[in-house]
Amino acid sequence: MDAINIADLRRLAERRLPRVVFDYIDGGADEERTLRENCRVFEDVTFRPAGAIATPSVDLRVRVLDQTLALPFLLAPIGSSRMFYPRAEVHAAAAAGAAGTGYILSTLSGCRLEDVKAATSAPAWYQVYLVGGRAVAERAIARAKSAGFTALVVTVDTPVAGNRERDARNGTSALLTGNPVLMLPHVWQLLARPRWLAGFLADGGLMRFPNVVLDDGQPMQYESVGPALARSVVTWADLRWIRDVWGGPIVVKGILTGDDARRAADEGASAVIVSNHGGRQLDDVASGLRALPEVVAAAGGSLEVLMDGGIRRGTDIVKALCLGARAVLVGRAYAYGLGAAGRAGVTRAIDILRADLVRTLTLLGIPSVAALDRAAIDSHAPWFVHGAARLPASPARTAEAARYSDR
Repeated sequence: MDAINIADLRRLAERRLPRVVFDYIDGGADEERTLRENCRVFEDVTFRPAGAIATPSVDLRVRVLDQTLALPFLLAPIGSSRMFYPRAEVHAAAAAGAAGTGYILSTLSGCRLEDVKAATSAPAWYQVYLVGGRAVAERAIARAKSAGFTALVVTVDTPVAGNRERDARNGTSALLTGNPVLMLPHVWQLLARPRWLAGFLADGGLMRFPNVVLDDGQPMQYESVGPALARSVVTWADLRWIRDVWGGPIVVKGILTGDDARRAADEGASAVIVSNHGGRQLDDVASGLRALPEVVAAAGGSLEVLMDGGIRRGTDIVKALCLGARAVLVGRAYAYGLGAAGRAGVTRAIDILRADLVRTLTLLGIPSVAALDRAAIDSHAPWFVHGAARLPASPARTAEAARYSDR
């Protein structure tokens, strides 16, 4: 595939997908300031390489929730992925499994969770929204547990869908109604991409959500999602019954403050994901990287801390790990690959990031991701100077680095 970086995959996805679908992947909320800042903020951080050190091999393995991943990144949950490519979630999970890393399945998947889990031998997590109500969510959680998902991701930053203006301009709502009169001004977008349209129709067209089985025994239809999300706000009280039903590790996604990290720990979470939902919810909030030091300091070793937002290169991943993230989630980086070429595109995205990681650690003179810490980075940005200074020493990471070096 003719793609040497994630930006190339983005361009290939833009060529293949209708505008309404590409902008669903690419866009953010309101003015998209947070969306842009998620990527820009990595420019605030520079590296401090150690010279004259031979690193003939680099160990990228990391332990997350007591499971070893071959790579320090997981594929993030992305709803409605079957718009990008037929059977998209199955292809993405298979690519992640082949690479030895984790895949997180969205509640709003177009593929059955059992089929997605069967596609990968690596760890898979299930991300739960409470669409349809508690009883519907309980049934999905039970299915995920039975299928072999090993962690439950509870997203807490979607009390209402963000104001995604690109979707409004592209007529997303009109296209989803199926009403020919409303669709007519926008249907040219689909007709302009005949190859995509043929695959979309062959895959069943406008999907339902087979993991959101309503009380009448039918899966939720696609056009029901917006109102359903508004009726399914997750509160801290919900964490208690979710924890009881699930009985395994719970990861709280959408944390941007130390206070919320401490609350997640109090409610029994095993990990948190520092995330602003890819800049798709509330605009003008902190980027994931900027919020990371505060959350790591608040967690104090009681929680594993992951991060997402703006990851486009292996150097971005290394900077997040240096600031205390156990691992990161990549979303758009692999979604562009998915939109460009299905499983082959996801595999290419993973390969690009893996090669970036190996090259970056080799140039830093650091033999493993387990040995990374903030001594390898620097910045004069105020958020870094004041935030990273609050980070505690990391004896756990030091001990982990020693264990890997003994192997």
